[in-house]
Amino acid sequence: MSVSDPIADYLTRIRNGIIAGHEKVDIPASRVKLEITKILKEEGYIQNYKVQEDSKQGFIRVFLKYSDGGAVITGLRQISRPGRRIYSAKDKIPKVIGGLGISIVSTSSGIMTGQQSHKLGVGGEVLCEVW
Repeated sequence: MSVSDPIADYLTRIRNGIIAGHEKVDIPASRVKLEITKILKEEGYIQNYKVQEDSKQGFIRVFLKYSDGGAVITGLRQISRPGRRIYSAKDKIPKVIGGLGISIVSTSSGIMTGQQSHKLGVGGEVLCEVW
């Protein structure tokens, strides 16, 4: 089955895994999803991830992180959608919950957090917010 919005599918799988209390979630692999997963790992929102190969496109196994009985990720929100792309200049990249969360931005220099793109002085498409 083809998915018309792979980033929305990625975020929904993680959200559903957290709600169900799963230890890990399997997500069909792509370059964009792998970059978002790397950012979530670097920022401490997930424990780890592993790329698994299979006969098709492969999948990313994301190990969710819990602390004090609750998930570290309390919210995920997609910003830019296929029908409505949201772009932001380097000075206008949104802060998530006053800086407690992160925004993930696709720039000409690659996919990175909003804070990293502000430091590099590049804007781009705001993909999602995590807190």
